[in-house]
Amino acid sequence: MEKATFGAGCFWGVESFFRQVHGVTDAVCGYAGGHAGNPTYKQVCSDKTGHAEVVEVTFDPAKVSYGKLVDAFFANHDPTMLNRQGPDVGTQYRSVIFTHSPEQERTAQEKKAALEASGKFKRPVVTTIEAAPPFWRAEEYHQRYFEKNGLPSCHVNFAEH
Repeated sequence: MEKATFGAGCFWGVESFFRQVHGVTDAVCGYAGGHAGNPTYKQVCSDKTGHAEVVEVTFDPAKVSYGKLVDAFFANHDPTMLNRQGPDVGTQYRSVIFTHSPEQERTAQEKKAALEASGKFKRPVVTTIEAAPPFWRAEEYHQRYFEKNGLPSCHVNFAEH
């Protein structure tokens, strides 16, 4: 098994989407990329800790490639929105890929460059690609939020994958 970490706005929808991808064995909501240890949701929402809402994905590379996960990440949010997705605004909602190896970094950079070159977006792709920092699991009520509450998804597009 391998890990992949993505921030694409509200983590509830991102987690729900990745749980449905064949080859993904787990997806966990959490926080990464900030300067405070073990942050709470309230602290992250203050936009003062520097953390992004992220999803840590555990996947079987024999069933789904990291490249396919990056493609799904880019297809299911607007990577040209700086520090926001839909109605959610703040650096905690930024578009970010945290990589866990040089191979993941290379793949993510190649996928981002190909997306920028495709002309699909009129604005630049603002997704950052960074080495994976510590991951802090979000509070339990955030895990499988839609499943627990019987709610529809956020901004992600389930039909594409």
